[in-house]
Amino acid sequence: MTAGYSFRSTPLADNPSVIRSSHILQLAVVALLGLAVIMVNSAAVTVSGTGDAGLVGGITGVLTSRAVVYAVLAIAVMLLASRINVRDMFQARGWTNPLAFIVIGALALAALTLVPGMGKSVNGASRWLYLGPKSLGLSFQPSELVKWVMVIAIAWWCARRRGLMHRFRYGLFPPMILLATACLIVVVEDLGTAALIGLVAVCMLIAGGARLKHLAWVVPIGLIGLVAAMLHSPYRIKRLTAFLDPWADPAGSGYHPIQSMLAVSQGGLTGSGLGNGIQKFGYLPEDTTDFIFAIICEELGIAGAAVVVGLFLVILWIGLGIVRDCKDTFGRLVGLGVLLTVGLQAAINIAVVLAVVPTKGIALPLVSSGGTGWIMTAFALGLVAALDNANYLQAEQEYEGLMLEPA
Repeated sequence: MTAGYSFRSTPLADNPSVIRSSHILQLAVVALLGLAVIMVNSAAVTVSGTGDAGLVGGITGVLTSRAVVYAVLAIAVMLLASRINVRDMFQARGWTNPLAFIVIGALALAALTLVPGMGKSVNGASRWLYLGPKSLGLSFQPSELVKWVMVIAIAWWCARRRGLMHRFRYGLFPPMILLATACLIVVVEDLGTAALIGLVAVCMLIAGGARLKHLAWVVPIGLIGLVAAMLHSPYRIKRLTAFLDPWADPAGSGYHPIQSMLAVSQGGLTGSGLGNGIQKFGYLPEDTTDFIFAIICEELGIAGAAVVVGLFLVILWIGLGIVRDCKDTFGRLVGLGVLLTVGLQAAINIAVVLAVVPTKGIALPLVSSGGTGWIMTAFALGLVAALDNANYLQAEQEYEGLMLEPA
């Protein structure tokens, strides 16, 4: 206290004793990744007792598994992203903005997966590119990069043109062209991710000021594209018919949803116990990836499933609070896009596992096995945490400004 002025010795934004929203958000992400490491290793165990350094190796096998490496990288990336000044992404304009090169690069990488011999094919889908020699077996999924880059690109455009978003030609048309390009590239091999990108982008455009009547003109085009994508790939039609009546072809198109429902029903309230599930032994396909939630239900029961859903709800609730307190349009839209992507993707995956919607090749964020998905999702949520840090820093500066005024 000094002659009519008041000072705080420790800035609120850097005070480690203050538990902030960003801390809770990051702890929820770490909890999901920790659970994912355990469940991916459990689901990877086969009848012969092998897997990706599965539970047969005990705690040592789990700690040396590839899933742990990905989880550690994801946490490190999240902490790094939480220190980024998100507003800096908004400063540069036009082609001087690095974001333009990132968008073009992401789309180019996604397009490379469509070139014969370039992509890594898994279950008939070429969604991955190799990192280095094929013998190393390292790969990444460009569509994951496109998904998150589009969130930032749409947010940037809406914030930059917030006074023109109500006009179709100068506000809505350019981002719709970008969105159409991204979806057309991704939809060839990954309909689920393309639909997610489109749905999140439309919600962001509405939040950014676009008129519903303008978007209504685009909806029929999107629906036509969706139908064309389904007709182009007969297996997508089979998934739809299997959803309507899986028992019509229980050994074929209905096999996946039937085995998923069986895994969920066998879990009961408390589950069969960690590592004691049966469906992972060759009965349920994609048990470590798209259908990991079914294994969680089987081994950990409704209680374990509730923990997973609860952690996602914590992320969304805390994240929405951060977005609400954000002072700038760009930051709010980035945060909203990230939360929409995580929330909708989790909801779709869980709905697929419970056979509420047709089967889609879409992962459960931060839980389904996959290095690219874990790292990119953690980075995006780290940006939401960075918004909270910026909110507190701004609040601290405003507080100190008030305290420096003469009493």
